[in-house]
Amino acid sequence: MSRPDPAVADVRRAVRALLSRVEPDRVAVAVSGGADSLALAAAAAHVRPVEALIVDHGLQAGSARIAARVAEQMAALDVPARVLTVTVSGSGGIEAAARRARYAALREAADGALVLLGHTRDDQAETVLLGLGRGSGPRSIAGMRALDPPWGRPLLDLPRATTAAACAALGLTPWHDPHNADPRFTRVRLRTEVLPLMEEVLQGGVAAALARTAAQLREDLAALDDLAADLLTRAGDRGDLVVSELTPAPPALRRRVLRTWLLRAGVPELTDAHLRACDGLVGDWRGQRGVALPGGFVARRAHGRLTCDAP
Repeated sequence: MSRPDPAVADVRRAVRALLSRVEPDRVAVAVSGGADSLALAAAAAHVRPVEALIVDHGLQAGSARIAARVAEQMAALDVPARVLTVTVSGSGGIEAAARRARYAALREAADGALVLLGHTRDDQAETVLLGLGRGSGPRSIAGMRALDPPWGRPLLDLPRATTAAACAALGLTPWHDPHNADPRFTRVRLRTEVLPLMEEVLQGGVAAALARTAAQLREDLAALDDLAADLLTRAGDRGDLVVSELTPAPPALRRRVLRTWLLRAGVPELTDAHLRACDGLVGDWRGQRGVALPGGFVARRAHGRLTCDAP
């Protein structure tokens, strides 16, 4: 038996490695029709039985025909496919609204299965740059996790060029989404302008370096999260927090504790400013009033304890 094309082998190896970590009962693959998801679907089907989930966002003329053609390519791979039609609406622009609709549809259709997504190392680099540019903290700069149930991302260590080469070797014809070349979208400009310039100025290796940085940050965050979980337990995670347990801890650790505590209390849309203000009730206590939080919640300190009062 002849050896598979190197790119095909790389994608298959990546899928096997991720699935060996979890051994899920059922696996689905989100397939847009682009090279990344086509190569992923072909590799996953080679490894084990899978189902393809194709989301039709309805944002372009002929989107139903495009989804049908993707389903035909899945049939040629002996992969059963379902087309999920969604309505894109809501705040945050088309990109954010489409992402919310897509993930909601995939989660519902998967019904507990692990859903493989075709994000590559290049996508990871773009995600890290977006988080860095927006100043949204280490969690966003840490990028996407390979395993984040119900999502699995086997290709995060592979460049986009590998999936394109795999499709060519397998005779698969990717669909090129015009939105992926539309400079109105921030991620497109990062892909086509910023990252190429960085690669030129820094003489290559930028995407791989950003992905390594993300991986290192994820390890650091995991360690900090474990420490914060222990501290939250000692401080009283199911009710008020005992200030004396929190005070000796570094502010970064305290803010992690406060974030988890406030989210459990039902506070929505926490920002860094909210967390720093709440931490001031611990590390910079001067008898100040409570901190107003989103959703009408108020964090207060009284008698050596922190409380979160609901509206």
